[in-house]
Amino acid sequence: FDSLPPAHYKETMSTILVWIQQAETKLSVPQVAVAQYEIMDQRLRELKALQSSLQEQQKGLNYLNVTVEDMSRKAPAEVSQKYRSEIEVILGRWKKLSTQLVEHCQKLEELMTKLQRFQNDTKTLKKWMAEVDVFLKEEWPALGDSEALEKQLEQC
Repeated sequence: FDSLPPAHYKETMSTILVWIQQAETKLSVPQVAVAQYEIMDQRLRELKALQSSLQEQQKGLNYLNVTVEDMSRKAPAEVSQKYRSEIEVILGRWKKLSTQLVEHCQKLEELMTKLQRFQNDTKTLKKWMAEVDVFLKEEWPALGDSEALEKQLEQC
């Protein structure tokens, strides 16, 4: 019986596997180009919440790892290998998920910064175009008024 995992091990394993599956599903949502800052911000909050949840689940993963190590010392080699293989698969998925989360967050933050800059530049350009439009609609000075013509030439 020493080589069998405790009931808590199986519960924790099940919880971790369900959590990993749900997180992988959330991350598998195709990344689309979004031109609305609010939508991008919402997605970033979701990813940050997933990162927090990942950190909360870390305790369970550590428990699984320690339990497998303890069982490995007590269990026959084939039983020990079975549990080691199982935990290695989970650790691999965990590491991949963790890396993807960080990458998605960084990329989204970078894209949000670019979008914000683009929106600011667009706003500035529209303001400038409105000013140019007003300028172009002004009355032209009389042909003999060289001072007014010079002033308008400078403005152009």
